[in-house]
Amino acid sequence: MDQLLVFALLVLAGAVLALGLGLIFVYRRGERVLGEAAYGGAALESLTREQRELAGRVSQLAESTAEAQTRLSKTLEDRLDKVSERMGASLEQTATKAAKTMTELQSRLAVIDEAQKNITELSGQVVGLQDILANKQARGTFGEVQLNDLVRNALPPSAYEFQATLANGRRADCLIRLPNPPGPIVVDAKFPLESYRALRDAGDEAARVAAARAFTQDIQKHVNDIAERYILPGETAESALMFLPSEAVYAELHASFPNVVERSYRSRVWIVSPTTLMATLNTVRAVLKDARMREQAGLIQKEVFGLLQDVRRLDDRIGKLQRHFDQAADDIRQARISTEKITRKAERIDEARLADVDDEGAAADLAPSPAAARLTAE
Repeated sequence: MDQLLVFALLVLAGAVLALGLGLIFVYRRGERVLGEAAYGGAALESLTREQRELAGRVSQLAESTAEAQTRLSKTLEDRLDKVSERMGASLEQTATKAAKTMTELQSRLAVIDEAQKNITELSGQVVGLQDILANKQARGTFGEVQLNDLVRNALPPSAYEFQATLANGRRADCLIRLPNPPGPIVVDAKFPLESYRALRDAGDEAARVAAARAFTQDIQKHVNDIAERYILPGETAESALMFLPSEAVYAELHASFPNVVERSYRSRVWIVSPTTLMATLNTVRAVLKDARMREQAGLIQKEVFGLLQDVRRLDDRIGKLQRHFDQAADDIRQARISTEKITRKAERIDEARLADVDDEGAAADLAPSPAAARLTAE
């Protein structure tokens, strides 16, 4: 649009410049002719002719300028209409996109508001968790609850007992019943947190060294208490578990205090976190499953031995029945021999009777028949 306006202005400026130049030329020519007028009428006539030509050119130039202005005005109107149409369509598309963008923005703002509410709730829960962990009794309850959830999710009810009382009168947070060896294992859910919090909040190196020393002493004392209270020869396994319900404390302990971990190993107290306790419980479940399989294998072996005895008795009875069948078969064979003899004797008797009936001579009456002789011989 700007280029078109510039072109129109240039055309108008060119027309005005040409008109001005023409007028200047006529004025100069008129002066020259007037100067030469004294020399005769031919010069005046020539001036008159040139003025008429100049008037015609000026008139033609005015017509051309008017026609150019008309075409330029029409072109400008057409271009302005197209530009207006395009701008209207563009504004409509822009409004549609803006409305869609605003709708999406409102949806995202709603999601952000919901996430902000969740973050606020989570912050309140974290504050509540800090309050719980700040109280020793509440912290112990929290550790026991987390321990109970992990054990219940990993082991069958017959494999554990909570708050089990040992022979020395001590009450264990959890007693995992494993077959011998190794035997039942005690899990203690209490943990010292005050020194860890002091270590985390230490502002300078001196405070950190003091907090680290206190943390080491607290952990070592707790390990010694577990080894003394919950490792009982003949009643429990030779080791116990100290459950730390905080992965941060567990990571800090293994990263910065490996000597404490090594001392706990020497005391046969294994320090576990929720993650490592879950892995330990899965191992315990595999051990229990293997023990049950061994028990079932013994039971199956016993049943197979009993089945073998039953098969042997069945084989003996079948042998006796076979002997009875053999005796019966022999009796049947003897009976068939007797029936065959009886049948042959009956046949001979019948042959003798027929021979006696058919004999027409007197010799037949006096002499025995061959059949009678055979019968007598037998």
